[in-house]
Amino acid sequence: MSKGFASSFRLVLLASAVLISFGSVGVRLVHLHVLDRERLVSYVDRARKSVFTEQARRGDIMDVRGDVLATSRTVIQLGVDPHMLREEDRGQWPQLAELIDLPLAGLTGIFNRTERVTAEGETRLVRWAKLVDEVEESTYATIQDLGIKGVYGNRSYRRTYPRGQLAAHLVGFLNRANQPSGGVESFADFYLRGQDGWRETEKDGRRREMAQFRDREVPANDGFSVVLSIDSMVQYLIETELAYMGETYTPAKASIIVSDAESGFILGLANYPTYDLNEYGRVPIEIQRNTAVTDLLDPGSTFKIVAAAAALERGLVTPQTRFNCSIDSIEFEGRVRKFMPDDHPYDHPLSVAEIISQSSNIGAAQLGMTLGEKGMYDAARQFGFGEPSGFPLGYESRGLLNPPSQWSALEITRIPAGYSVSATPMQIHYSMATIASGGELLRPQVVKEIRDARGEAVYDFGGVARRRVLQPEVARQMALMLLGVTEEGTAKAAAIEGYEVAGKTGTAQKLVDGRYSKRHHVGSFVGFFPASDPQVVITVIVDDARLPGGRINYGSAVAVPAFRRIAEQLISYLDIKPVVTPETRPRLAMEGLRW
Repeated sequence: MSKGFASSFRLVLLASAVLISFGSVGVRLVHLHVLDRERLVSYVDRARKSVFTEQARRGDIMDVRGDVLATSRTVIQLGVDPHMLREEDRGQWPQLAELIDLPLAGLTGIFNRTERVTAEGETRLVRWAKLVDEVEESTYATIQDLGIKGVYGNRSYRRTYPRGQLAAHLVGFLNRANQPSGGVESFADFYLRGQDGWRETEKDGRRREMAQFRDREVPANDGFSVVLSIDSMVQYLIETELAYMGETYTPAKASIIVSDAESGFILGLANYPTYDLNEYGRVPIEIQRNTAVTDLLDPGSTFKIVAAAAALERGLVTPQTRFNCSIDSIEFEGRVRKFMPDDHPYDHPLSVAEIISQSSNIGAAQLGMTLGEKGMYDAARQFGFGEPSGFPLGYESRGLLNPPSQWSALEITRIPAGYSVSATPMQIHYSMATIASGGELLRPQVVKEIRDARGEAVYDFGGVARRRVLQPEVARQMALMLLGVTEEGTAKAAAIEGYEVAGKTGTAQKLVDGRYSKRHHVGSFVGFFPASDPQVVITVIVDDARLPGGRINYGSAVAVPAFRRIAEQLISYLDIKPVVTPETRPRLAMEGLRW
């Protein structure tokens, strides 16, 4: 018969079970909150706390007048967190697919994308999946209005080049990994890139930021802008001229350089062929190369200014000193040296001025012999040959100029005429600029100014002279002799009435299979104006142009007309005034070199 009350044993057993249960909970709480607290808190911190990077905006690259050549525009990468998607938003999916130009089936596939989490093949939805690389701000605003939970965008910057191919070989580009490649983008990367910011914050269970729990916040510092000495209009003029020459003569390559005669700053530099900076991935590496500073060529007759100027500087000759240019060889240092022939014979000894204006190979060789092998070598080095010019962009070649100890018996007759020496178009340009500047070898510069994010200048660059090569009076004498090239010599087509165009043509045979070819030539013209007050220096170099009828690519045939077309447009654009008029300036007397 039951007593109606539980036995003492049962009560003790039940009480013990309750006590043990509460004790287990207590032990577990002690373990969680005391013994294993630090490890577990670190898990929570990693799950809730995040560090967000705030990308700095890369600075702009501008021309000297403020025209933007490279800039960074805001882009939004659209993605989705499939865990946050709601069934009630499914009706908005077709509109989203249309806005981002993605098939609905493709969109649904991304929304349901999974990842493998165990070796047995267990899967789960991914935490984030990309929908599209880039959407415009207006499109993103429309997407936000759809209210699809879990679809969000990450803002960043995308480099773009508003002027396409303009100054491509100077500006350079940012590749897909946001690494600079060539040009100003690479050279001035320290100034352009800025400093990214960051913030520490916490996320809730839906992975949304809780701004009230931000611990640290470091704002991004946008990059500085770089102002170039390039003038977009000058650059456009020379690129248009190169495009014309490319269509007309299909050269292997060509380069045009325009610089300020006084400071040495480059106003324009372009190569043919070129490319669009926004589509750099579609062109081969060799087209991306700045051939004006990387490729070597024999300068030909443009090099003759070196021997003439050095002989004048050392007082070995005057502009009126004459040489017999009708001979085919001469004895020099106990050996007979054979000359390179001239294009046509001369019936009288040529003055130094005539050697330059008529571009005599025999006369140039004799000027070199007047200097001697070491003197000729030293003069070439003084003019910047055989050493880097200091141009800051690209991989500049130092050229090829062997020391006299490595010269053959014929080198003294070849080097003064521009053979057996190799140079870049940039070196050739600045050798002529040495005369235009009044005798100083200038450093090629293209970066003019650094500006901060507010547009205020933080650093200005000025013109830099590497060294003095000629005395001003000798430079003036050379300018007058080079004026004779367009007045009475090989480049009459370059003359512009009233503007005193000074310059030198060049035609060099190319080395093909180790031998100089009679069919392949590099034609060039390097000049400046006005001769008595130089404003701009222009170099035109055309490699292997195909002329009608198989005519030779003489500098006078292709480079001189291009020089004149560019010069005439620069006169108007830069408002270059004639120094004197034809009525007040007597003709240049080649023998006496008088005004």
